[in-house]
Amino acid sequence: MSWYFIVDTYIDGQKGRGEYDDYINLVKPVVEKYGGTYLVRTENLCSLHNKRNPDRIIVIKFDTREDLDVCFSSDAYKAIMSKRINSVDSRAVIVEGLD
Repeated sequence: MSWYFIVDTYIDGQKGRGEYDDYINLVKPVVEKYGGTYLVRTENLCSLHNKRNPDRIIVIKFDTREDLDVCFSSDAYKAIMSKRINSVDSRAVIVEGLD
């Protein structure tokens, strides 16, 4: 069963992106190392609800929940996650696919 990691990212206009651009470049190889496939990675979006208006959306597919969990608990990910945490407000959900 596939699992999806879906993230809304909100960038504070006054604070700026900080280290977020570094994080974007560093996280992709980590995700791919653990079997993740980016399905969506964009700032080109249209919100349909005024209370949910993210600046960026990311959707990553993993073949198993275990692969997803191992990726985001890996030392490689832990080494870079502060670049995201210190720069932007990101809100993630993990969902099971239908396959």
